[in-house]
Amino acid sequence: MGNLWQKLTSLPLLRSEASDEPFDGSPDATSPDLDSVTLSHLEHLTGRPCNRRQIYLIALTHRSVLHDYHGEHERPESNQRLEFLGDAVLDLLISEHLFKLYPESDEGHLSSNRAKIVNRKALAAFARELQLGEHLIIGESANRQKIRTSDSALADAFEALVGAIYLDQGLDGAKRFIMGHVITMLDLNRIVEAEFNYKSRLIEFSQSNQLPQPVYTVVSEEGAEHEKTFVIEVSCNGIPLGKGTAPRKKDAEQLAAKKAMKRLESENPFSPATES
Repeated sequence: MGNLWQKLTSLPLLRSEASDEPFDGSPDATSPDLDSVTLSHLEHLTGRPCNRRQIYLIALTHRSVLHDYHGEHERPESNQRLEFLGDAVLDLLISEHLFKLYPESDEGHLSSNRAKIVNRKALAAFARELQLGEHLIIGESANRQKIRTSDSALADAFEALVGAIYLDQGLDGAKRFIMGHVITMLDLNRIVEAEFNYKSRLIEFSQSNQLPQPVYTVVSEEGAEHEKTFVIEVSCNGIPLGKGTAPRKKDAEQLAAKKAMKRLESENPFSPATES
């Protein structure tokens, strides 16, 4: 969480630094510019004119361009800094959406579900859906086809594009983009249900080891009726494996199963050697 806070506290400085000078939408005469096809594609994706076109150009510039540069003019900039910024903006907007959508979820569940939305594989999938690979600017010596289809390059470009939109259109513009091209593409209920299901994993373990089904027992209930905390222990074949504590029984069972799986990954109390 500390890293996210460091990123977020840097955003106003970056944005004000980028927008100090008025910009009329025209590139500097000595600077490269987006080609018309890419510009049209980006404006279609964002639903707004790309006023700060140099920022979008940087967002699509792969770091391989720097390796091939041997000119006398100013060295080009890759999208790595914008990727850093876009990562923070994306985390903020997805966190806000999940926070509002699931008011009863605790920090652990919110963090886990956010991680599923903003992991590299998921971001690369969003980038492919938006056809960003076709518009990447790649160095001459690099394997262009491989880079255009790689998860790493596509995820970086997606985050960098979010950073560029933030600098050009502000947080509202970034939010419009995320809502239109990330949130609407997700089946959030499926993602939430696909939470690392330690109970299912524990059942699979018991079945593969010819053991009885795990048993969950409420060890204690604490607190008033409207704010109870449940302590649940899971056992298998009479052997206690782990305890979990949470406001909901379902969550406490998951935590107990998680501790059980961690234990079973390091030792197997059901193995013949252990039992003897």
